Amino acid sequence: MSVKRTLMMVGLGIFGIVALIAVFTSWYTVDESEQAVVVTFGRADDMVTNPGLHFKLPWPVQSVEILSKETFSLQFGYKQNKAGEMEAYDAEIKMITGDENIVLTDLVVQWKITDPRKYLFNAQDPEEILHSATSSAIRSIIGSSTIDAALTDGKAEIEANTRDLLVSLVEKYDIGVGILGVKLQDVELPNSEVRAAFTAVTDARETKNTKTNEAQKYKNQRISEAEGEKDAIISKAEGAKKARTEQAQGDVAVFNKMYEQYKGNQQITRERLVLETLENVLPKAQIYFMNDDGSTMKYLPLQALQPTEQQKSTETKETKEKKEGSGN
Repeated sequence: MSVKRTLMMVGLGIFGIVALIAVFTSWYTVDESEQAVVVTFGRADDMVTNPGLHFKLPWPVQSVEILSKETFSLQFGYKQNKAGEMEAYDAEIKMITGDENIVLTDLVVQWKITDPRKYLFNAQDPEEILHSATSSAIRSIIGSSTIDAALTDGKAEIEANTRDLLVSLVEKYDIGVGILGVKLQDVELPNSEVRAAFTAVTDARETKNTKTNEAQKYKNQRISEAEGEKDAIISKAEGAKKARTEQAQGDVAVFNKMYEQYKGNQQITRERLVLETLENVLPKAQIYFMNDDGSTMKYLPLQALQPTEQQKSTETKETKEKKEGSGN
């Protein structure tokens, strides 16, 4: 009886333990920032994303793998040690550019778990695969870029190309992660002497660009001034052309009118033209015409034949005095 009772007590104890295990392993909680995968005998079954308390079959029939929905950061080329300091891994970040120069490149990859079942069962270490894919992508892009692009204004394009290549690699590996972004942290030369030489080259290039821009500005200014001068000359020439054309048309009209008069009285018109020409050619000359009897008569200029205002006044006064004397 004692043995049977002992076996009964043992059986009850085992049952109690199993019952406790069943009770404590049949419920699980999913937070808002988490997602869960229910595993049945080692095979991924249901995926749970709704937060709250959930029921499952007790262990070892079913188990739950809870993963975060948050965004993770993969630091490539450096890591933070226990003291909170950043440690660089030069062997990892040393790369060769397309023009055969060495640069040190580190970056940060933002990623998240998009398919928990693939993340758990398609790869033994998805993060290590992501790290290797990141190294392959950045080395490939840096290897096809020039050192100038990597160190100056080509970083944005390198980031975009690295992200595109990394996304394609991760999709090919099918490990259940998604790439949100790639950010280059530092791209620099391996030692101070090379950095100083490259800085000097960069400064010289900037000086060249500045001088080129100044020369282009001066060229544009001179071209603008030349265009203005050209337009002024053309405008002046057009005005002169118009004036000469109008003058020629006026001269033609005068000639035509004179010709009409000439046809009516050729002798008088001829003499008048001769006299006008002489006045124009010899404006101060005293012109006389000889009479048939040998005496001379001053004919031109005509103004000399006309009495002045003073002469008229004197003649008028003398005439008045003569009239008054005769009246007396």
